[in-house]
Amino acid sequence: QVQLVESGGGLVQPGGSLRLSCAASGFTLDYYAIGWFRQAPGKEREGVSCISSSDGSTYYADSVKGRFTISGDNAKNTVYLQMNSLKPEDSAVYYCAARAPNCYSGSYYYSLQYEYDYWGQGTQVTVSS
Repeated sequence: QVQLVESGGGLVQPGGSLRLSCAASGFTLDYYAIGWFRQAPGKEREGVSCISSSDGSTYYADSVKGRFTISGDNAKNTVYLQMNSLKPEDSAVYYCAARAPNCYSGSYYYSLQYEYDYWGQGTQVTVSS
């Protein structure tokens, strides 16, 4: 059974850091890409970042570029999202999702909800003083 479980969310002050984890089970990340999405109240779910396990290629939305870093540990079947210099507008429920095999096709990066097949339950990130 395919399962994704996010963890690491919480309350942090502006300028602080958090590291989210996405643990996969029921399949191996070697043949999948993992994307991180977030959804704030009243807003659509947006793609934040993704990583292709096959070649390590990554994508970042402009809103997080330079502040967030995605990485994967295939031995642990886990993908991480290191979030630094957090801002109040980063507050949202963060989800990880999986699609095969990559998170890109040519120069296009998959960052839309319907482009991913498996989803975790989400973890809340709140950035507030």
